[in-house]
Amino acid sequence: MTAGVLGIDVGGSSIKAGLVDVDSGSLIGELITVPTPQPAVPDSVMKVVSRLAAQRPSGGRVGLAFPSVVQHGKVRTAANIDPSWLGQDGAALAERALGRPAVFLNDADAAGVAEMRWGAGRGITGTAIMLTFGTGIGTALFTHGRLFPNTELGHLELRGMDAEKWASAQVKTSLDLDWGAWIGRVNEYIDRMHKLFWPDVFILGGAVSQEFEQFAALLRCPAPIRAAHFAGQAGVIGAALATVD
Repeated sequence: MTAGVLGIDVGGSSIKAGLVDVDSGSLIGELITVPTPQPAVPDSVMKVVSRLAAQRPSGGRVGLAFPSVVQHGKVRTAANIDPSWLGQDGAALAERALGRPAVFLNDADAAGVAEMRWGAGRGITGTAIMLTFGTGIGTALFTHGRLFPNTELGHLELRGMDAEKWASAQVKTSLDLDWGAWIGRVNEYIDRMHKLFWPDVFILGGAVSQEFEQFAALLRCPAPIRAAHFAGQAGVIGAALATVD
């Protein structure tokens, strides 16, 4: 059996899985990425999760990050996942599909845990906000290293709509926005967040953060903005770390 803890990150467009060395925050081997089934109903998603787990054999608990408010393992919102998930016990579904204990948590919270433990937020003692730009906008709020879970501030109102409908990475792609046009929207969102929370630092994550150098000079904020160290891998790593917290 391969050493490492299995982390799985369910997103609106893709599902990722990988083995994680929780003592260093590093991946063991390659990350697997497959499309999220459509419609993304519980049975279909869990079949994919089970298939991915078989491709990355491991023992012990499994961490699963999910795009929803998650309270005590249960799914409470479904902005970027099928509404049939509402009220489902995600942890119990994962445990039945995989035949072992599972930890089920919000995907942005998982990404934030990874960054605060081993990435761009390591050593920050004040307030840090993780922002993940993908299908939507995920957020994770930390003060003195402690997570305030399920903030879901991508649904903050901006221009009469959810902020993620204005400034997510998916919006950039669907509207074919160049970096300048998209970062203008991101700056508007970050400015709103800064005025509400006055963080010491923002950590910008999601796969788009791999291209941070292309748009970093366009970002405008009184607080420093750091690129996420783990980029699109953060959810998988944070999900695995959640199994040992």
